[in-house]
Amino acid sequence: MDITGRLIQILPDVEGDSARGHWIRGGFVIETDGEYPRKVAFTAFGEERVAMAKNIPMNTPVQVTFTPESREFNERWYTDLRASRVQPFVPGQMPAAAAGYAWNGAPAAAAAAPAAAAAPAPTAVPASQPAASFATAPKMESNPDDDLPF
Repeated sequence: MDITGRLIQILPDVEGDSARGHWIRGGFVIETDGEYPRKVAFTAFGEERVAMAKNIPMNTPVQVTFTPESREFNERWYTDLRASRVQPFVPGQMPAAAAGYAWNGAPAAAAAAPAAAAAPAPTAVPASQPAASFATAPKMESNPDDDLPF
């Protein structure tokens, strides 16, 4: 699932050791846009995911890819939104090219040029000639019993 909003807070990291080794959990809060803005808190596990939000300046529009997860404890339910990716969001651009960030939150060298300049220009086909892929298409026979308007 994806959601967009403005990064408003970085939550403190929590670290520990388990049978699998050392772990780190961090979090951040975004505020959604719209008539009724909502604040949404996310958690991120692992150094790489925790660092993604820390590399983005405060009040920057971001897009967060997350997975909701709920669990029961003592007959009460708790829901956690686990972020798998957070990146700057620029409307109308591909997410990886937004603000020069790659998918992992590190600056991307290729994103220095505007996305529109990198896109190839469309080629025009003269209106009097059909496109090459349609020139070899078989002709359809008309059916007098067909009541479709086209």
